Amino acid sequence: MAKKLADWDARIGRRIRLRDLHVLSSVVKFGSMAKAATQLGLTQPAISQAIADLEAALGVRLLDRGPRGVSPTAFGEAMLLRGTEAFDALRQGVRDIEFLSDPGTGEIWVGASESFISGGLLAAVTAELAIRYPKLVVHVIDANTAAMEFRELRDRKVDLMLGRIGGPIEDDDLAVETLYEEAIVAGAGTNHPLAGRRKLALADLVAESWILAPPSTAVRELVHTAFTAQGLPPPSRTVTTYSMQLRMQLLATGRYLSSVPESLVRYNAKRWSLVALPVVLGRPLPVVLVTLKARTLSPAVEVFITQMRALARRMRGRPGAAG
Repeated sequence: MAKKLADWDARIGRRIRLRDLHVLSSVVKFGSMAKAATQLGLTQPAISQAIADLEAALGVRLLDRGPRGVSPTAFGEAMLLRGTEAFDALRQGVRDIEFLSDPGTGEIWVGASESFISGGLLAAVTAELAIRYPKLVVHVIDANTAAMEFRELRDRKVDLMLGRIGGPIEDDDLAVETLYEEAIVAGAGTNHPLAGRRKLALADLVAESWILAPPSTAVRELVHTAFTAQGLPPPSRTVTTYSMQLRMQLLATGRYLSSVPESLVRYNAKRWSLVALPVVLGRPLPVVLVTLKARTLSPAVEVFITQMRALARRMRGRPGAAG
């Protein structure tokens, strides 16, 4: 053990600099040392020397040089992965210090699908936090949890992801918390011919024009199963889109139906002139909060999650939500 510690101190601790790791990342990102030098405001010899120093310290080749530029070796890929984690940890440390120095100050990065963003819960959490912690900055980017890839989370572009899923998440590197379960309803504009009906069956909706999510998504599969389980063909006259803005514009014409989260109708019924038709579109879907197990969350993110859980408890007590 003593030899390993001495080896770390001699080869790594004293010789590898964060600047060199940043240079390596930039060279791979831009595909050449010349382009990286331009972006970083350094000379090309300085870039080459930083890479050479890293390779000498580690005793392996990190980059393959070719006529089309440079690409990372297997050793380079491994170093880039851990380098990304190291820089992320440092960023988190700075965010922690900001929050501790001035409670309520910090940044939160959230990934969520457009349909979840439009549902209202995220807006409610953000609005309540703004009252209690006016200096917090919340960044929300469009990220599809239904695909269950969580690339933005693994790339550390977001602190957490929120959304509905159609099945269990079994990835060992992810922490998954079910906040509540939400019904998916058949939404329509208030001027749709079926909007005033008190009783409807799925058979009444087969021939209608639908706006659905693209294939292989949790909600699309839910709708398909709901119809086929009753021996009915799934809707065939459809528009497929992720865009909630396009859905709302089409629903406003009174000629379309759409599978939407119950919360979207509840929060936006008056604003977008929406109603939920009295039919059941399968089982409720879990709404989950997903984080990386190996990533320490900043105090600001913890505050956001605490507020999200509090509102989720209220959601569980409302009609249309289960769990």
